[in-house]
Amino acid sequence: MEGAGVGIRALSTIIDGIILAIIGGIIAIGLGINVGSGHAGNSYYIWSLLIGFCYYTYFESNKGATPGKMLCGLKVVKVDGTPCDLSAAAIRTACRIIDGLFAYLVAAILVWSSARNQRLGDRVADTMVIKVK
Repeated sequence: MEGAGVGIRALSTIIDGIILAIIGGIIAIGLGINVGSGHAGNSYYIWSLLIGFCYYTYFESNKGATPGKMLCGLKVVKVDGTPCDLSAAAIRTACRIIDGLFAYLVAAILVWSSARNQRLGDRVADTMVIKVK
């Protein structure tokens, strides 16, 4: 199996980011959080983290890919080729806090330096992102 490269993974992350921004905006409106005022405080940040964690963990453990990955023809699997399970998806998602530093530059460097094109979350969870044939 060949791991997916940085470019296509970045595109899928951008798509997922747009989807998450829309979901977050809808929830913020529903909760009466005025994000544009600059006074949203920690509540919006906490909700955003929770929504993102649930989004990535759910889709990667149940569908093998987030909507962004699906649109880009990508899938998350264990390195042995078996489907990504709940614990692996949760670990991958938790590691996004580090992988996402400096606009995902940390993740990009790790993918470039890995024979399997794995970011930190993939390495810790023993997963990889592959192109779906």
